[in-house]
Amino acid sequence: MVRSRQKPRFLPAATELMSEKAPQATFSNEQVEKPWMFKAILIEKQDGAQSARLAELDEAQLPDAPVTVRIEYSTVNYKDGLAITGKSPVVRKFPMVPGIDFAGIVERSANETWRPGDRVLLNGWGVGEGHWGGLAQKARVNAEWLQRVPERFTTQQSMAIGTAGYTASLCVNALAKHGLTPDRGEVLVTGASGGVGSVAIALLARAGFNVVASTGKASESEYLKALGARQIIDRNELSQPGKPLQKERWAGVVDSVGSHTLANACAQTKYRGLVAACGLAQGMEFPASVAPFILRGVSLLGVDSVMAPRELREEAWQRLARDLDIGLLDRISTAIGLADVTDAAQNIVSGKIRGRVVVDVNR
Repeated sequence: MVRSRQKPRFLPAATELMSEKAPQATFSNEQVEKPWMFKAILIEKQDGAQSARLAELDEAQLPDAPVTVRIEYSTVNYKDGLAITGKSPVVRKFPMVPGIDFAGIVERSANETWRPGDRVLLNGWGVGEGHWGGLAQKARVNAEWLQRVPERFTTQQSMAIGTAGYTASLCVNALAKHGLTPDRGEVLVTGASGGVGSVAIALLARAGFNVVASTGKASESEYLKALGARQIIDRNELSQPGKPLQKERWAGVVDSVGSHTLANACAQTKYRGLVAACGLAQGMEFPASVAPFILRGVSLLGVDSVMAPRELREEAWQRLARDLDIGLLDRISTAIGLADVTDAAQNIVSGKIRGRVVVDVNR
């Protein structure tokens, strides 16, 4: 007997993920009866031990949400590395498909905003942490989490940028909105060879800033200069404990490292300078004093990419579409397949990855 307009049956392993209630898309008879299988990285936890593997899943296991996306590309970000390796408690529910962003094609939608065939991307919103994410061939998500892929980019290029590049653009926009202009002096970018740092250098250089890149990889100097950095400094100049106030140098800073690096960057920032902080690669602590803020009027701008409102997201992607040299994306990014993700996760948390890691989920 053929059943019509039946909701997918959710398997027990995924029931704990169904806390987000949204209108359920309808399916044709063929879609209901046929088992739609897809590949994904799956993080599981048993007896307190976490593991990650490449798995084949049934589409019925996807979370309950109105828009189903056929993913073409995802990425491995630093947060994904922490989630997959278990080095930080990023994952809030198990089992979990990691991947904090993805780009692909809308397959089905119960929301009038999106139609089958629309090219969409997603950054943040807790996917890969509390809601199944993008390191898979399929995703089912809330409509308001999606954005259109800018016409200038392919889905692959949009993920060569990904959450890291979008975060870098949020940082550059924050500095610009608070009045930073190229004539005020040098801008420091920490974690320069990473995804955020790489795109931040490219965007700042395009806007006319004198960019100084901080990196622990001397071998990446030519790469960073090709992106637009005028000078390279060793990260050890910033990563050790320092004085509360140091010689003024930076008009602005984009920091994705945190800890002593951020504290020293603030201590070296000029009077009424600006520091955009968005990461914690060195650590979450901030071993600093109030001196730079009350004696020099330095502003510390916190930049959040996960829950940023749509207006800021659209502004960030507009800057990327307008200012980012597409030709740099091949230099910034490396492509891998789903089977290579767990190794890439280990490498990114160990600091062995340059730029962006794009995942072709169908490779």
